[in-house]
Amino acid sequence: MRNETSPARGKLIVVSAPSGAGKTSLVHALLEAEPEVHLSVSHTTRPQRPGEVDGQDYFFVDVPAFEALVRNGEFLEHARVFDNFYGTGRTQVEQQLDAGTNVVLEIDWQGAQQVRAAMPGCISVFVLPPSRAELERRLRGRGTDSEEVISRRLAESVDDMRQCAGFDYVVVNADFAAAVADLRRIVNGDAGELRAGRAEIRELLRDLIGA
Repeated sequence: MRNETSPARGKLIVVSAPSGAGKTSLVHALLEAEPEVHLSVSHTTRPQRPGEVDGQDYFFVDVPAFEALVRNGEFLEHARVFDNFYGTGRTQVEQQLDAGTNVVLEIDWQGAQQVRAAMPGCISVFVLPPSRAELERRLRGRGTDSEEVISRRLAESVDDMRQCAGFDYVVVNADFAAAVADLRRIVNGDAGELRAGRAEIRELLRDLIGA
């Protein structure tokens, strides 16, 4: 039970998207604009990319170490994505929330599904690209993936985008500044018109995946 001096429990915001939709850039911009929101650093078995910092971008671990964390129940969620494993530390998130910190998780839809089940009060956000052509352009623009990987990411993005109906809100990353503003409004509880079931999202999904 909280006493009168205890801070109000922080909000847990879960952000997911298909690869290439721009969620990482959006989350970083959100963190700059909303200093009270902190990013939860995930564990991953994927190789460290140039410019990434261990403990800041991810906790980079090998597969045996990751599997040991799973066995010990250390993850709030974990999933395999593109042949690599990702997981969110349970204790780290709980401690931040209890301290009154708003925490954002940047994770795939599988992990988001686990978090929503474990913490029904979380705020879940799915980011969509404005078109399939733009999604492909952004994936190619990274310059870090092979043609085979890009093709696989595009194919799997269809299944990813089908999941957006299970989220509380959907943000379309057509104009970056507008998308950041939408995320900020969601965090601050003033974005009822951005709910996932709105008509414009149903129409966009028909174009993106033929739904």
